[in-house]
Amino acid sequence: MALLEIRWHGRGGQGAKTAALLFGDAAVETGKYIQAFPEYGPERMGAPVFAFNRISNEPILQHCGIKNPQIVVVLDPTLMETVDVTEGLPDDGVVLVNTQKTAADIKKQLKLTTQAVYVVDASKISKDILKRDLPNTPMLGALIKVSKLLDFKAMLESVKHRLEHKFPTRPEVVEGNIKAIKRAYEEVMA
Repeated sequence: MALLEIRWHGRGGQGAKTAALLFGDAAVETGKYIQAFPEYGPERMGAPVFAFNRISNEPILQHCGIKNPQIVVVLDPTLMETVDVTEGLPDDGVVLVNTQKTAADIKKQLKLTTQAVYVVDASKISKDILKRDLPNTPMLGALIKVSKLLDFKAMLESVKHRLEHKFPTRPEVVEGNIKAIKRAYEEVMA
């Protein structure tokens, strides 16, 4: 695999940084080279935030921001009204959006012609399973399905291990997130 770059768009508190880090941890465990990093400013809860991943089969020598991601993941669809989420996206790029809209509607809204668009209602999945709107882990499941970058079972095991470490006394949080990831993996659509 050549170097592939991903940009995550979210709002403070939605878990864009956490999703990028979980993706990075899973990629490392499968033998890939990875970078996972947020872009911080004076953001507060609800403010637009960015997180990034680079993934490759070879060591990654770049240590700069990502300007031309092949994949864009949008955790909050309201960001598309104020942020150009497709900035730098190549003609063969991929956009994955947490939304109730169809992929065709999003493609039209973003004025895309050649790029692939995928959608999943990660907020609904999160509310149904986790009882709160935290779309990051469902979006991770959808990303794995859309990108085919990592083995799904290996990624699930990695995420489960990380969440068990983060929430050692809350197995319901761990199991809920795993269930949300699986459901989004199944429900993501083009």
